[in-house]
Amino acid sequence: MPASAVRIRDLRKTFGAVEAVAGIGLDIGDGEFFSMLGPSGSGKTTVLRLIAGFERPTAGTVELGGRDVTGLPPFERDVNTVFQDYALFPHLDVLRNVEYGLKVRRVPRARRRERALEALRGVRLDGLEARRPAELSGGQRQRVALARALVNEPRVLLLDEPLGALDLRLREEMQVELKAIQRRAGITFVFVTHDQQEALTLSDRVAVLDRGRIEQVGTPAEVYEHPATPFVAGFVGTTNRIGGVCVRPEKIRVAAPAGAGDGPGDDGRRGERHALGTVAEVAYAGAVTRLVVDLESGDRVVALQQNLGTSSDAMRHRGARVRITWHAAHEFQVDAGSARAHAP
Repeated sequence: MPASAVRIRDLRKTFGAVEAVAGIGLDIGDGEFFSMLGPSGSGKTTVLRLIAGFERPTAGTVELGGRDVTGLPPFERDVNTVFQDYALFPHLDVLRNVEYGLKVRRVPRARRRERALEALRGVRLDGLEARRPAELSGGQRQRVALARALVNEPRVLLLDEPLGALDLRLREEMQVELKAIQRRAGITFVFVTHDQQEALTLSDRVAVLDRGRIEQVGTPAEVYEHPATPFVAGFVGTTNRIGGVCVRPEKIRVAAPAGAGDGPGDDGRRGERHALGTVAEVAYAGAVTRLVVDLESGDRVVALQQNLGTSSDAMRHRGARVRITWHAAHEFQVDAGSARAHAP
């Protein structure tokens, strides 16, 4: 069995009385885009720093390509890190920023120039070699930081919230760009973020962390469609609880009641469920309308309805009586006593 790009076992880190990482294990494959997702304080950045060597673990091991690097300093590990602030040298132009790591490693001038130009082409910045960081946009600076990391040809690239300083539109553009860069480079990316949508968009697999522990590891679809714990169900997207089951908002359809006798129940033949309620809140969000519905059962649910027309139906207005419908195949259950998913 080939060695994983990153393998951590029983990894633990404490800061005084605070347990930031609580004995986790994880395997990340070669060429994988792997994200660690969690709220502030979940331990995701600490795990990244332990992989990079910026922190020493209280217990456990870190392996890179089958080599135990637990006790090695950062410069002896085959990784590079891209930070949120990019950490570019303001007095150097783009080309010399990208060349810097190669210069420290005493790569001959002609060779480092060739590799730096190739790295800039890989992030679509060729032609901007002579500019200073202050003359670049936020997205361009982010790509310079990526080129500077990739030019060293690390086995693993670690990215600590690298898109966090960008505005929404540029952030979405750079998500697409970052995934394309990773595919072209063919190396392992380990990406830290608190943004659920970002993790789902970019990743081959996601680890969801909370309070220093891994709650679940899986593909974006597995984590979203089949959350393993109540925390994952609540943190990754919005989850409705209807009776004893959970349903995502986009799986719920809202319509006017079929008739005075229409009541809660299900159609066993078609596998559909339905319930009656009243629209408590309406929020127009451009592409979708967000409806908050108070059901007769006492549950409150959120439904997302795509805005296909030019105006909202009268039944969508606050106070309207509605019938919600969902399919049994879209239900899932989360056991409140579920054990956290420690990988592997």
